Amino acid sequence: MKIAIASSGLGHVNRGIEAWAEDLGAALATRGVDAILCKGAGVATRPYERVVPCLTRESPRTRRWLRNLPRRISWRLGLGSGYGIEQTTFVCNLIRLLRHERADILHVQDPIVAIWAQRARRVGLIRARTVLAHGTEEPAPFLRKIQYLQHLAPWHLDRLKAEGTWKPSWTAIPNFIDTERFYPGRSEGLRAELGIPAHASVVFCAAAIQRGHKRIDHLIAEFARLRASAPDLPVWLVVAGGWEVETEALIAEGTRLLGDRVRFLVRFPRLRMPELYRMADAFVLGSLFEMMPIALIEATASGLPCFVHRHPILEWMTGAGGVALDMTGDGALARALGQRLAHPGGLREMGSAARARCVANFSQEAVLERILVHYRRVLAIAPDCEYKDADV
Repeated sequence: MKIAIASSGLGHVNRGIEAWAEDLGAALATRGVDAILCKGAGVATRPYERVVPCLTRESPRTRRWLRNLPRRISWRLGLGSGYGIEQTTFVCNLIRLLRHERADILHVQDPIVAIWAQRARRVGLIRARTVLAHGTEEPAPFLRKIQYLQHLAPWHLDRLKAEGTWKPSWTAIPNFIDTERFYPGRSEGLRAELGIPAHASVVFCAAAIQRGHKRIDHLIAEFARLRASAPDLPVWLVVAGGWEVETEALIAEGTRLLGDRVRFLVRFPRLRMPELYRMADAFVLGSLFEMMPIALIEATASGLPCFVHRHPILEWMTGAGGVALDMTGDGALARALGQRLAHPGGLREMGSAARARCVANFSQEAVLERILVHYRRVLAIAPDCEYKDADV
C-alpha cells in the first residue's frame, strides 16, 4: 500500500490544511508506511517529500490569469480564484507524479485536487483512489460527488445523514496532533523576545488575520472591552496567522485600540508554534463555525484553556478544557476572559482537562491507526462497485 499525501499550499502557505498534510506525511513515514508528501512549492528536504510545481495563488502569473480569463469559463474549470488556479495547475502535475509513483491512495484536503484526481482514476489515468478530508466547508452538492470522504467530526457526518446525503464509503476521523511536540510548559524566552512581561497574562489566537470567518476584528474589539473594564489587569493579546488582504488594516486597528498590549505575528515560523502556545495562558478562537481547526487541537495539546463559540464541534473538541459561549454578540468574550483571568488556578485546572482530552482523542497515537484502517477499507472495495452510488 503506497500513500500520497498532497497539499498545493504546502511550501508557501501556513494554514491548517498545510499543517495537516505535513504532519500526516511525517507520521506515516515515521510509522514505516510507504508514503510520499507532495507539496506545491519549496524544496524537498526529506526523503519522502516531492515538489509538484504549480501556479501559486499569489504569483504574478496567477493574477494575470485571473484578470484575463473570462469568468463564465474560469469558474467552470475551477480557475475562478487564486486558490482554484493553484489547485488546478497542481493536480495536472500531481497526476503525472501519481502515475510514476504508482500510489494506491491519494489523501488531500484541497477539494478541486480531489475532484480532478477522482476523475483521473475513473478514466484510467491513475490507480490511486482519492480520499478527501473535508476541511473547507464545501456544500452538500459538491460532497455528493466525492466517493471517499473523511469528515473531521462526527457532527458533520450526522448532519449530512439527517439530510439524506451519505455514502457507505464515507467516514468520520478527526485531525490529530503530535502531543510530544505540543505540550504544556512555559516559554519565557519568547515572552522576552516579544517584550511581554513575565508576570503578565497572555491571551493567544492562531488564525488567519482577517475579518469574516476568523473574526479577528471581533477579537480586537472584545479585548478592548476587557481592557476598559479592567485597566489594571496585566493582560496582553497575541495573534499569529497568515497574511490576508485585510491583515494590514486589522493590525493598524488593533494597534490603535490596544497600543502596546497587542502583538501581531504574521507568517510566524511553524517550527516555533509550540513555543507560542507555551507562552500563553489562554487560547481564543473567534470564529462561529469550524470544520475541525488544527489550531484548537494544538492549543488543547499545549494545555491551554480554550474560549470558543458555543457550537457542537468546538465543544466536542475542548470538553471540560474549554469555555463555550455565544460570541455572536458584543461583550460575552470580554466578560468571560475577565472572570477567568482573575482566577488563574481555575484556568490551570481547565488547561489540564484540555490536555487530557486531546491526548485521549486527538493524539497521533489515538488517530493514526484509524486512518490506516480506513485506507485498507477503501482499497478493499471492488472496482466494479466503486462508483455504483456516485453522483457526478
